[in-house]
Amino acid sequence: MLIDTHAHLDFPDFSSDLAEVVERAQRAGVERIISIGTDEAASARAVALAERFPSVYAAVGWHPGHFLDAPEDITRGLQKWVNHPKVVAIGECGLDYYRMPSANGGNAEDDARLKVVQERVFRQQLELAAATGLNLVVHTRESFADTLRIFAPYANRVRAVFHCFIGTPEQMREVIALGSMVSFTGISTFKNAANVRTTLESTPLESFMVETDAPFLAPVPHRGRRCEPAYVADLASFIAEFRGISLAQLASTTSANAHRLFPRLS
Repeated sequence: MLIDTHAHLDFPDFSSDLAEVVERAQRAGVERIISIGTDEAASARAVALAERFPSVYAAVGWHPGHFLDAPEDITRGLQKWVNHPKVVAIGECGLDYYRMPSANGGNAEDDARLKVVQERVFRQQLELAAATGLNLVVHTRESFADTLRIFAPYANRVRAVFHCFIGTPEQMREVIALGSMVSFTGISTFKNAANVRTTLESTPLESFMVETDAPFLAPVPHRGRRCEPAYVADLASFIAEFRGISLAQLASTTSANAHRLFPRLS
């Protein structure tokens, strides 16, 4: 059995056939799906989906791309869910430097202000995770050094998964050295993603998980379509063959990894 550790089931892409999407995942051997919050409203939807579907769990948090909408203290809005039995993590949270204001008419000072706000929102969620005993789902895009700098002081209290990992083997080892994990998406199946496969090849089996990031990043042979949790089975088959192990071993180990990082998964 497999676990899709990162999907966005609340997105409009699934509004017309969500029940069928969940059913297809179960038929594909995906026993659990973690639906990820990206702001307060999305977190509420993720929790509602976890209450609706037995196989769905939730993470609650603020994505760095939503920082402009974030209140001064985002933890107040998240507190109401941290004791919910099906809320397994805080996130997704972190840093994203992919689209800086300076690339769209802004300047270096605008970039610096954005980074300050993203760091504040990230730190608040680190504090919430540390206070509640929940682990973290981390988003980092073109910001790995700063993400690790901010996260590292919390590593003795909080573990994390660095989701949709496309970093180098050296960066992967930095994450693992802090007691955290990485997770791989359908990107690893893409023809032009040899760098990701290099990292995947050297990542210890007990240190990674699998995810779809649905509705994004559908793996081969579904690339270009809407991604859905059932496709984590295709990703797992690819990784098992690539690593030279059985699908059963890959599924068993990555699922055990997910249960260790997210103890509320049942």
